[in-house]
Amino acid sequence: MARLRLHDLQLARGGQTLLEHLDGSFRDGAITALIGANGAGKSTLIAAIMGMLHPVAGRVECTVPRERCAWLPQQLALDLSFPMSVEELIMTGTWPSHGALKGYCGPHYRRGREIMARLGISHLAHRQLGELSGGQRQRALLGRTLMQEAELLLLDEPFANVDSETVEVLTEVLRDMARAGTTILVVLHDLEQLAHLADDVLMLSGGHGRWVSPEALLDHSTGQAPKAPRLPIDFPEASHAGTA
Repeated sequence: MARLRLHDLQLARGGQTLLEHLDGSFRDGAITALIGANGAGKSTLIAAIMGMLHPVAGRVECTVPRERCAWLPQQLALDLSFPMSVEELIMTGTWPSHGALKGYCGPHYRRGREIMARLGISHLAHRQLGELSGGQRQRALLGRTLMQEAELLLLDEPFANVDSETVEVLTEVLRDMARAGTTILVVLHDLEQLAHLADDVLMLSGGHGRWVSPEALLDHSTGQAPKAPRLPIDFPEASHAGTA
């Protein structure tokens, strides 16, 4: 059984229903792209999965321990005026399991250095977040989730405002995490990124969700003229094989 499942889920904000009758499971060790127009309910669904929004009806079933659930928000949500270095940010990934008030030990620092090396940001260890480029900052944020050893990872537009090298690094790391068994849900808007990253797709439109394979979505898009780099708003009627 998948570790993350939705059961006839209905979600609302401000008294307005945004999503209803949402069912399905997210495959373990797979990357699911969450797509939809602005206001379709992507952020609302993420909030419900993370336990920050109580459903109107139905439920989110998640068997991943809370300390192994990680959320990488949009960079716009960061307070860049807060004095924190890259190394300090990555080390906070130990907080959910180790506690925020305990000191770090040798193994923590060794793992942190390994993660920074993997992400190509070792030389930025003592730089403040506000001094970094968008790509450097996004690598540091992903480093925090690696430090947390997340088994469920949700990312909100992780490739926005980052350089092409960072896109390649993040894509490779996310694929490695999926191969290691992490369940990953990522909000995407770009067809090329979806083609390189997604195993499954959950499309939100008109208050409902539809599951479709990336191949079906890309085939649908190739017939559009002119070819748009961003995902279409009108989605094909398709079902995701093997989804409950």
